[in-house]
Amino acid sequence: QVHLVESGGGLVQVGDSLTLSCSVSGRDIDWYALAWFRQAPRKEREGVGSVSRYNMTFYGEFVKGRFTVSRDFLKKTLTLQMNRLRPEDTAIYYCAARQGVGARLYVTDFDYWGQGTQVTVST
Repeated sequence: QVHLVESGGGLVQVGDSLTLSCSVSGRDIDWYALAWFRQAPRKEREGVGSVSRYNMTFYGEFVKGRFTVSRDFLKKTLTLQMNRLRPEDTAIYYCAARQGVGARLYVTDFDYWGQGTQVTVST
């Protein structure tokens, strides 16, 4: 069983930066891929960024260099650094984990989910 807890969400202004953190607990976490997803009101959940167990990263197409995902294997944390935030980045951001080699951002591939943290970008 894997437990994920997100933190760091909040209300920011357009153009601001924000860092989200996810604390991960459970057995053999190093063998899991970890990822950030987000879901805006009335929209489907979409992948933001992921890190495989080999420390390879993948990003959603909309990121375009604004966000950086990173993983600390010793501290068992996943971080999402978000820069130049836009109103369309407003969403609940979820941390997720999956077993196996792959880390592509397919929602159905991920087995464990955190409760989410709200990010609101105001104009």
